[in-house]
Amino acid sequence: MPAPVILHGRIARLEPLAPHHVPGLIAAAAVLDGSGFTVVPHGEQEARTYVFQAEAAQLAGTALAFAIVTIADECVVGATRFTRLDYWQGPLTWPLSAEPVTALPGGAIPDAVEIGNTWLTPAVRGGQVNLDSKLMLLTHAFDSWGVRRVTLRADARNLRSRAAIERLGAVSDGVRRAHSRGLDGAVRDTAFYSILHDEWPGVRGRIHEQLAARAGVRRAPLIPATVEALWPLASSPIG
Repeated sequence: MPAPVILHGRIARLEPLAPHHVPGLIAAAAVLDGSGFTVVPHGEQEARTYVFQAEAAQLAGTALAFAIVTIADECVVGATRFTRLDYWQGPLTWPLSAEPVTALPGGAIPDAVEIGNTWLTPAVRGGQVNLDSKLMLLTHAFDSWGVRRVTLRADARNLRSRAAIERLGAVSDGVRRAHSRGLDGAVRDTAFYSILHDEWPGVRGRIHEQLAARAGVRRAPLIPATVEALWPLASSPIG
């Protein structure tokens, strides 16, 4: 399984998703209506199930999920993950071996990976948080793991998400028709994108440029979403 890691950015921090993030996930998702294209947990039970399933996927070696926490406010504002970790066992030999990927002291190292299952509370959409998160994930994938390809995908109807992926500099791999069932029950087409190892320096430069362009945009402070951070608010007089 991949080794859990905390990723530090300039705007946000990515922490391995854990039960203590449940209050923050509830607060971040409270203003979302559930009509989007990504699974978002609503209420305590769904948030706890969301975290439990993410931890199970990590133990199975199929995903590495993160809570997105803003540095300035220490608030959980969404979640994202590495998923569909692909291991190319090599050099290629014949006959092909059925042995599993050898566990390394620092965790298994994938050769290709997908970034997905990302959602953000509306207060930080369109700002630096998503860009900073993508920069952290891509840097870890390409520079720490040395992957050859990062895949990103979106429901073909999700034009906002597709535009954001294209602004990163990811290359379109086409649209797979009738690929899966969407959250709304409809059979969806899926748009696939990828970034290759050799393309990463250019993508990294584009992200830095976009972060610099948005650095001057100020947003209203978020309400702290951890239980400890809410205590001062609960004890303050109203009115």
